[in-house]
Amino acid sequence: MSEHGGITEAGVARLRARIGVPEPNPAPPRYRCPTSDAFRHVAEAYGDDNPLWCDPTYAAGTRWDGPIASPALVGGDSLIGDDEVPEVAAEHRELMRGDPLRGVHAYYSASAREWWAPLGPGRQLRRRNALVGVLDKPSEFAGRAVHEWTAQVFRDDERLLAAQLRLMVRTERGEARERSGERDRPGPEPYTDEQLAAIDEQYARERPRGAEPRWWEDVQEGDELEPLVKGPLTVTDMICWHAGMGMGLYRVAPLRLGYENRRRIPRFYHRDELNIPDVMQRVHWDPAFARKSGNVTTFDYGRMRETWLIHLCTDWMGDDAWLSTLDCEFRHFNYVGDTHWMRGHVTRRYLAEGDRPAVDVALRGENQRGEVTTPARATILLPSRDHGPVRLPDPPGHATDLQSALAALSARFAEPS
Repeated sequence: MSEHGGITEAGVARLRARIGVPEPNPAPPRYRCPTSDAFRHVAEAYGDDNPLWCDPTYAAGTRWDGPIASPALVGGDSLIGDDEVPEVAAEHRELMRGDPLRGVHAYYSASAREWWAPLGPGRQLRRRNALVGVLDKPSEFAGRAVHEWTAQVFRDDERLLAAQLRLMVRTERGEARERSGERDRPGPEPYTDEQLAAIDEQYARERPRGAEPRWWEDVQEGDELEPLVKGPLTVTDMICWHAGMGMGLYRVAPLRLGYENRRRIPRFYHRDELNIPDVMQRVHWDPAFARKSGNVTTFDYGRMRETWLIHLCTDWMGDDAWLSTLDCEFRHFNYVGDTHWMRGHVTRRYLAEGDRPAVDVALRGENQRGEVTTPARATILLPSRDHGPVRLPDPPGHATDLQSALAALSARFAEPS
């Protein structure tokens, strides 16, 4: 075990012993059996108005024959899926007790997602969760770091749907604090009327490609994706985000439910200036608490920008295409008052697995100061005049159940890089 917030060989070894061991998600799903209303709530949470997600009349005329969920819904830390494994197996309980790197700072650094099949409304969903990779790496930021990859995989009552992997970087807390320059970064400046008018003009130009196919043959390497603007970010945007996405892994809740949650995880609650216990998550909406934590003001969730990148892809690709993978990193904070421009360009056009017309795209979220806070890449499958409609990708290792999908994901981290 690690002591005094340090990374030890024994702690890393114990963490690696947990790879592949299924355990329940810390929070129940927000949507147990999501309908097209849930599809709409999630899409609206990140500003997406594509009728494919929620308009049965429109969606009936697409290749999907009805509404399908936005890729943003099929995953999410606590959005969908009842736990296939409701409790840790007896033989693994001692191994899974506590944190082998207790006291070692953790920050959410990156996300990797892949989608294998569409989710229609009214489906019963299952999920399975496990640690899939532990990589011991040197870090310029904190001397030594452990990259801890966890995965969730999802299925409905017929097929496997998707995987979501989350990277938590574990760093020795003292060095991480010492080298962090976030406190010294400039905060947002007031906008001129002209700047706000330019943002509004961009919003007015945006619309999903929708029913017009984007043919693979018409795409060239170097093509730019039509950009999206997101911002200036407000606390209202965060409220709308939570309305669709729920309150996340810590199960933040109001009033009596909040009291019960405080009894469950008391260390997640800190007292405010009125001596009232409140959640640490308020760094996202309480400027004073955000500054106390070392930031210039309140800021968004990395997951929020991930959904903005999903929106960029789905608006560009059209309803007949398929977003296959998305990997993104969260390098800087996105503060309330910041405006992000989501941009991308095609880096490769090819036949995936020999017969699936595909394009790779480089993506980025860039704020008004010109900082790239969220670099990303995605693979999109497109319809083809010569090769026909999109054929959906296979789950990793041609898995047919959730545990074998987790095993195939774990195998990726065992291979030499």
